[in-house]
Amino acid sequence: METPPDDILAACLGSRVILWEPSSNRQLKEFFRLGCWPRVRLNDGRADPCGSLWVGSMRNNVASDGSSTEAGGKDGVLYRLDPDGAVTEHRTGIGTSNTVAWSPDRRHFYFGDSLANIVWKYDYHPDTGSISDGKPFLENFPRGSPDGSAVDAEGYLWNCRFGGACIVRVAPNGTIDCIIEMPVRNITNCTFGGHGRQTLYVTTAVAEKPKERLAGGLFALRIENQGQPENRFYAFTLPARF
Repeated sequence: METPPDDILAACLGSRVILWEPSSNRQLKEFFRLGCWPRVRLNDGRADPCGSLWVGSMRNNVASDGSSTEAGGKDGVLYRLDPDGAVTEHRTGIGTSNTVAWSPDRRHFYFGDSLANIVWKYDYHPDTGSISDGKPFLENFPRGSPDGSAVDAEGYLWNCRFGGACIVRVAPNGTIDCIIEMPVRNITNCTFGGHGRQTLYVTTAVAEKPKERLAGGLFALRIENQGQPENRFYAFTLPARF
């Protein structure tokens, strides 16, 4: 399988997944479109070890003018978008899809529902790209709700806590290893980069009340642990669909 180019990104928008070239701001192709937009929108996503893109959805809580509306319900779906264009629904009835991550040995997949305050751990089958036997992994943690996550090279999950002002590092057996305090409340996602992949890049969101000076900022945390490289989505070779 040909390696995807470094200058093309898969971007998950409110209703679509597109391939985008940042240097020219060109939308190269549309890869996926939600049929239930604008009632439902896309949320967290990530490529798997086999080159497919997994993305979850949720009830749309953003109005057309950009203001916030009420989230809720169980409209979310977990999709797998394969390089050949096939789309598979792996889970339905989700409140807010968040956390899409894999263990370094490719044996496990992590997926969460922010509204239910839970992250599940599934068996992942790289031969078929499917998941099975999901069990609660991080449930009812008292600080905030689970947003995005990344897994380091030792197999520990780093879960960002929306409303909890922290990131929690969880061991493969589900025990809490440590809590990283953050200077804002809404911690949204993270990934590893930098020299030796020992910088944790963390995104945050603005809270309506109270106002926080650093909210919405991108943070870089130098850590002792080493992260995994991100997987790549192989759909760039497909013909344009529009």
